[in-house]
Amino acid sequence: MTWQESDCLIVAMKPTKVGGAKGAANSRFRSGSIDDTGGRGINGTGSKGNKVPVRAFPKVQGIMHRVNAESLMAEHRKQCQKKAKGVDGVDKEQYDQNAEGNIQNLLERMKKFQYKPQPVRRTYIPKANGKLRPLGIPAYEDRLVQGVMAGALNDVYEPRFLDCSYGFRPGRSAHDAVRYINETIMHKGVNYVLEADIKGFFDNVDHEWMMKFLANDIQDRNFLRYVKRFLIAGIMEGTELLESDQGTPQGGLISPILANVYLHYVLDWWFEHTVRPYLRGEAYYVRYADDFLILFQYENEAAEVLEHIRKRLAHFGLEVAEDKTRILPIGRFKGTKDEFDLLGFTFYNAKTRYGKYCLKVRTSKKKLKAKRQMVKQWLKTRLTEPVEDTMKRIEAKIRGHCNYYGVSGNYKAINGFSDYVKRMTYKMLNRRSQRRGMKYTKFMRIWRYFISPVRITCDIWHSTPMTV
Repeated sequence: MTWQESDCLIVAMKPTKVGGAKGAANSRFRSGSIDDTGGRGINGTGSKGNKVPVRAFPKVQGIMHRVNAESLMAEHRKQCQKKAKGVDGVDKEQYDQNAEGNIQNLLERMKKFQYKPQPVRRTYIPKANGKLRPLGIPAYEDRLVQGVMAGALNDVYEPRFLDCSYGFRPGRSAHDAVRYINETIMHKGVNYVLEADIKGFFDNVDHEWMMKFLANDIQDRNFLRYVKRFLIAGIMEGTELLESDQGTPQGGLISPILANVYLHYVLDWWFEHTVRPYLRGEAYYVRYADDFLILFQYENEAAEVLEHIRKRLAHFGLEVAEDKTRILPIGRFKGTKDEFDLLGFTFYNAKTRYGKYCLKVRTSKKKLKAKRQMVKQWLKTRLTEPVEDTMKRIEAKIRGHCNYYGVSGNYKAINGFSDYVKRMTYKMLNRRSQRRGMKYTKFMRIWRYFISPVRITCDIWHSTPMTV
């Protein structure tokens, strides 16, 4: 396989002959070249010096007008009352006392470019692997501006985004990605899965490249200026102010759409239009946020594409999380016991009751263990609370669990989770006093009264997802 440097960031180059028939036979890809680096610009010059447009979409002009009194007030009304406070210490109730005056003042500062976003307040939440995930909580008025700007960006990029990305997009969900993976492995010529994750993606987004990507589609300097201000607003960790010269903090309303724009150019478009044409076998790419899968027909192509991905990400300041990246055999022609996890689900080879091949999905053991621990710790805080209120909250938790994990073929796992919650609840109720414990028959009457039986809520085999 040979390589050609290109000044274009993303360009599907015309295949060229390499070494005649012998060279083509020795190449793992079709004869041609793949540009990993991306060159100096988005619409840079190709190998012949001609302009090569990335997409057939004109630049969007004048979208800053979307940030106005009406849109900010609508965003204010959408905010949840229980949201954590940022560094300003203001919540929805306080802001609502003079909402119209506050919004008018905010708009005046924005028109004069005197508005500067405040640093996000850094907090941490536990992850399933025992580590901590950093979150950035913006100030209240920053949250309003971010929400309106995120809506404008969604309108700009939804037509531009490819069908292979599912995360943080309106009308799309994790169930859609699970359904696509299940159908593709079941019915296409897939033999290998490249499972990959980007290491610390939200902390390592390159601001320079981010602004280049946005400027490729948006011709509004004022809008881009405020996006840049949000990126460099800084992070307040305790009493220490940290600079944010790279990354986009998780927790901000604008971060998900910015992450999608970044990976749209870095991975999505590059794979679909630059890599896929050179593959001999079938290949299918799926991304949800910073997690992505590529389904391959041939193992050697999966290994070589992985090397290209490492180089591609390195050019844009990112790297693959090696501990979460692997190539494994799976599919109807493999019959292996290998399995992979994505979005809290485990995918594995199985057979139907009639002995035919099928791909099954179950709740990830790691996620299930974490959920059980959370329920167990939460029940310890309910020892002195009213039973009726506790049971209503348990019903909501089980219903939420089923709405996400209740996919086709996963009834055993969701029913097992419900049984675990039932046992832990019974133990908790028997520890409420030193008197004789509650009889199990009485507990079951209470349980059946408040808790509905679990059921499958999302059909990933045939129809669209349902809700409880």
